[in-house]
Amino acid sequence: MAKGRKGPKGKKITLNVAKNCIKITFDGKKRLDLSKMGITTFPKCILRLNDVDELDLSRNLIRKLPDSISKFQNLRWLDLHSNYIDKLPESIGQMTTLLYLNVSNNRLTTNGLPVELNQLKNIRTVNLGLNHLDSVPTTLGALKELHEIGLHDNLLTSIPTSISKLPKLKKLNIKRNPFPKSEESQIFVDSIKRLENLYLAEEKDLCGNCLLKCQQARNKLNKIKSMASPAPRKAIFSNLVSPNSMAKESQEDWR
Repeated sequence: MAKGRKGPKGKKITLNVAKNCIKITFDGKKRLDLSKMGITTFPKCILRLNDVDELDLSRNLIRKLPDSISKFQNLRWLDLHSNYIDKLPESIGQMTTLLYLNVSNNRLTTNGLPVELNQLKNIRTVNLGLNHLDSVPTTLGALKELHEIGLHDNLLTSIPTSISKLPKLKKLNIKRNPFPKSEESQIFVDSIKRLENLYLAEEKDLCGNCLLKCQQARNKLNKIKSMASPAPRKAIFSNLVSPNSMAKESQEDWR
């Protein structure tokens, strides 16, 4: 009987190989860069290097993350994009020092995102784009330090209001999702740039005074945009017969 075909055999990562992949970033942080190495299984030997600040396992063939990944207690930057991961371990919620998490271009479903994500109280950037999410977990709304969220290229039909109320959100990418109405995708812009807070809501959810203020602000903005820059005015010499008349009168003094 013919044996079943085995999956691709990835490159074996030893502790010495991993040590040689540690780089120092421009701000003095230690980054363990194991990207683009054909890794199929999370190399447990790197758990002995759990003092690194950044871990890059992107563009590999990894399918599963172990619970022990939480041993990286100093990690502030975790890049896992472009793998075959369909589920994040619950222990990821223990990595409370994380500021950046990129799990885009994987096989994540909504059920594969643990509730424990809401424990990442310091995280500022989360990229969940290019996955198979059919809804956004409301737990993301608990991450008050979030500045950027990537949800593009998924199966989303709506965005929870808890996301729009995040106080520090600056960028939200929801491109290429099957929203039922084209105008619904306009509720959120792909790149929200603001200096203070931006609250997005439907008109029916606003009280009369708030709605009036929003309409006035919008009208004022539209008026500013429609104003063309005035043409430069020519200088007016009201006291001169001609621009060089004073020079003509005094030219004898300069000879």
